[in-house]
Amino acid sequence: MDKGINSLISTYQEQIRKGDIQETYAFLLKYVMRLKAHCEKTFSEGYSFGNVSPGYMDFTYFPFFNEYLRKEKLRFGIVLNHSEMRFEFWLMGQNSETQKKYWNLMKESFWNQERIDMPKYAVLEVVLVDKPNFDDLDTLTTKITEEAVCASEEILNYLIN
Repeated sequence: MDKGINSLISTYQEQIRKGDIQETYAFLLKYVMRLKAHCEKTFSEGYSFGNVSPGYMDFTYFPFFNEYLRKEKLRFGIVLNHSEMRFEFWLMGQNSETQKKYWNLMKESFWNQERIDMPKYAVLEVVLVDKPNFDDLDTLTTKITEEAVCASEEILNYLIN
């Protein structure tokens, strides 16, 4: 750390006192929970959904999987990337061994063609919505869901075939 922890805590306190961070973070968490509920209704039958993981103000996501993914120790995730403020679709391994196995299988794929190194938390990451408009949540939810359905079908087809 370039700055001492007390300096960082002082900055943190200033931001907390303003209240904007708490209000925004609470809004984002509630929205991701609403998005998860919508996805549970929208995705084809056969998917199980996990709980929303709030993360550490870096990534907020919820996982979901079908029987094939479960058997392969994989899961999909719809992720809110806080630093980029965009929604992403991830294929994740249950552990680092699974992650490496599927990275090696998919590192030459369409989704990873721009990558040299494996992502930190996923086998692959697809941007669903860049620069989301939170003033129109219905349209945003529809767009995220449509893109996620498409990505899940394409990735499953790639894995199974």
